[in-house]
Amino acid sequence: MSNFIDYIRIFCKTGNGGAGSRHFARTKFNAKAGPDGGDGGRGGHIKLKGNRNLWTLLHLRYYKNVVADSGVGGDKNLMKGADGADIVIEVPLGTVVRDEETGEIEAEILNDGEEIIWLRGGRGGLGNKNFATATNQAPDYAQPGESGVEGYKLLELKVLADVGLVGFPNAGKSTLLSVLTAAKPKIADYAFTTLSPQLGMVQYRDNRSFAIADLPGIIEGAAEGKGLGHRFLRHIERNSALLFVIPADSNNHRKDFEILLSELEAYNPEILNKQYVIAISKSDMLDDELKAAIKAEMPTDYPLIFISSINNQGLQPLKDLLWDTLNK
Repeated sequence: MSNFIDYIRIFCKTGNGGAGSRHFARTKFNAKAGPDGGDGGRGGHIKLKGNRNLWTLLHLRYYKNVVADSGVGGDKNLMKGADGADIVIEVPLGTVVRDEETGEIEAEILNDGEEIIWLRGGRGGLGNKNFATATNQAPDYAQPGESGVEGYKLLELKVLADVGLVGFPNAGKSTLLSVLTAAKPKIADYAFTTLSPQLGMVQYRDNRSFAIADLPGIIEGAAEGKGLGHRFLRHIERNSALLFVIPADSNNHRKDFEILLSELEAYNPEILNKQYVIAISKSDMLDDELKAAIKAEMPTDYPLIFISSINNQGLQPLKDLLWDTLNK
């Protein structure tokens, strides 16, 4: 089983606020010295914090119930109750959280060390001292604490990479990633070998580098959830540029590219605004005449390059092309 966990469902409950106190002061010389009830403490928040050293949501797999402490009630002598302890959940960069019932995005973490209050604890109630007026100098009531919020939440990780590899299953993306980077993705000659995103760093000239992600392969209908569907497509939103990998032995290179493009557009039209590069993989089986024929059938709007991961054909020019594309 893969340790790359990119989708988690958890139950969250923030702390209730402590009740305000309705206490009256009694001194040696004045048995009715007036209201001195303190305020209740607020309930514990649930916070999110970005951690660049985390790459998956695996650490939350067994952390299914996140319940924060409630605030302590107020006391005499205007003593405020203690606040409930906050819970801080560390997540990888690129994590989006949604409410399961509404689907609404509630938070998004993009930066290392970024800490936000995701779900707020209930406010503490006011003590009776707050309600004293000139006409009511001895109020015999105080506020109860506010209830915390609760519900099932969905945490999704959208991979943050400079370049995303896009292609049908068994297009050669995993092999390409393995030769461009130090990553070791699972490689085999059957569809859906890659079931989870694989990340790697491409070492470029002058000690520069960029991140590349091999994403699970698209099939026709992915935007409607077929195959790995949305689990794959949501990762593409985070990539600055997309490298379309189409195998040399495809029956129709142009049609393959158009299907891939249409699936992206159906999922999120904004993806079409990204930078694209097309790579014809497994090109060691092509001669110059076949390369010219493939080039003639492909659209001229995007850079096209022929590569082979087996004999390293075109890999350095590919790195140059991707670097130039990222730095336009």
